[in-house]
Amino acid sequence: MTDIKIIRVFPATEYGGNPAPIVIAADELDNEQMRKIAEVTGHESGFVQKPSEVSPADWQMRYFVPNHEMEMCGHATIGALWALRDAGLIVGENQLIETKSGLVRAIVPKSGAIAISQPLGVVRKLSRKAGEDIASVLNLPHDYFHNAICMNAKTSRTKTLIPIKSVEELHQLNPNFEHIRSVCNQMESTGLYPFAVGKERGHFHARQFPSNSGYPEDAATGIAASALAFGLLDLKYVEDTEGVVIHQGEAMNFPSRIDISFEQQDGKVVSCWLKGECIVERRMSKVAGHV
Repeated sequence: MTDIKIIRVFPATEYGGNPAPIVIAADELDNEQMRKIAEVTGHESGFVQKPSEVSPADWQMRYFVPNHEMEMCGHATIGALWALRDAGLIVGENQLIETKSGLVRAIVPKSGAIAISQPLGVVRKLSRKAGEDIASVLNLPHDYFHNAICMNAKTSRTKTLIPIKSVEELHQLNPNFEHIRSVCNQMESTGLYPFAVGKERGHFHARQFPSNSGYPEDAATGIAASALAFGLLDLKYVEDTEGVVIHQGEAMNFPSRIDISFEQQDGKVVSCWLKGECIVERRMSKVAGHV
């Protein structure tokens, strides 16, 4: 039997957050069984395994969406750590996680929000033609980005950042989902991440349309939010000494909040931290071979 915990990560309200199916004892599951769990539950799922013998990590984590395996997932990592803490399996506040995108540091206090690290972001501005193609798939006028810049940004995975003029217009977006994958492939990106400036300093609103996950939209995506934080830093929307708050999932009626802070060494930004709460939604037990 495989015990699956459904944990809503980054909730901004009692009913918010991104549901993450988590298996904290996944050593006996093969790739297809893990992918099948993601397919049946319909969400990006996290699986905790023993680290490899040569790894300094406390845990190894793997992540699957309905269509394939992912190298890294921010909300599933925090959800898995929350589940491990609930099970009494976390020893010490500082944890190290082995993922296919590299080692991830985590701060897991005895209660409350959990934080995980992401590496220094890389940002690249896109061409005017790219903006026209993005506008087309988002059903916006082709000249929508005439005075704005779309860009690719990456910590663990590349996301395409798209400035939208208002929060209201962001929530009214009705993309042509059939063409998102081809546009993302063209941009060498794993998802479109349109965003708008919020009313409070340092607050931004965003939506994530993944390129090839098996579902059309995410309620909260830590990796995309960290990429956005570095994009905002590049655009000088925020200072490196400020915190960044990303609101997501509002258009899906799953309000989410992702808190991000920049880490500095010798006066230079070297990484960032994603931080958030979780709500344990329910448990479900399935036979691994027939999930």
